[in-house]
Amino acid sequence: MKKLIVVGGATATGKTALAIQLAQWLKAEILSADSRQFYREMTIGTAKPSSAELALVPHHFIDSHSIAENYSVGAYEKDALRLLEKLFQDHDYVILAGGSGLYIRAVCEGLDTFPDISEATKKWVEEGERTGGLTWLQETLQQSDPQHFSQVDQQNPARLRRAVEVSLETGKPYSSFLKQTEKVARPFEIDYLLLDLPRQDLYERIDLRVDQMIHSGLAEEARNLLPFRNHPALKTVGYEEYFNYFDGKFSQIEAIAKIKQHSRNYAKRQITWFNKHGNWTKFLPTEWDKIKAFLSGRL
Repeated sequence: MKKLIVVGGATATGKTALAIQLAQWLKAEILSADSRQFYREMTIGTAKPSSAELALVPHHFIDSHSIAENYSVGAYEKDALRLLEKLFQDHDYVILAGGSGLYIRAVCEGLDTFPDISEATKKWVEEGERTGGLTWLQETLQQSDPQHFSQVDQQNPARLRRAVEVSLETGKPYSSFLKQTEKVARPFEIDYLLLDLPRQDLYERIDLRVDQMIHSGLAEEARNLLPFRNHPALKTVGYEEYFNYFDGKFSQIEAIAKIKQHSRNYAKRQITWFNKHGNWTKFLPTEWDKIKAFLSGRL
């Protein structure tokens, strides 16, 4: 049986380095499960592997799309499964690495099935968000589906908007459409590795990474992406703060401080998600020998 080795973890835990190390050891290729690294125009703010790292082993789903496109998780699932079928013809192992839990889940388990949303509902929600902003989305979802509201990232307008649309379209809570079916059987085995760090160590790594991004030119990258600021991929940490700085809402020093704070908040949400979903075995990013021994007993 072919095997997919999944490397998950919060931002700045060392997923890229471990994925490359595993791929070199197992003569495997790497699929990215980072929902922002697909886009060619987003490099610094997404902490993509460097050109030197990309040259070490074949990578897929990095720089695969333009920010001018919308690339959904459903499309990613189909594309990733087609690619895995092809790669497994020549490889016994493939590495899937990233911090976007929904994209990992799509490949490994399949997505829940949701109804189509009518244009009328989309326009109604769009108008509500335009006049009431994030607060309107939060309040609307809290009323229609308090269960999902308590679990969703309440600062993520795309997630809130989607849940509100489904609830309004069907008259049923968004949460009622989750986990309707059992996991989809995949024609490969899966091992889940989760990189974990003490919270203070993780926060220090996040702050250092943000400093490196600023030094590498994140401000210029964000400015070049201003025409696409409404793209879902850009409604995320590192870009929104700079867009607000460009709008004069706060200084660049404040923007950098907010990027660090919001990155820490995002890492906490990632940790919560990984703890709730999947059968993960946790390792420190420095525990290569333990990781290798663990996998050697399962390969």
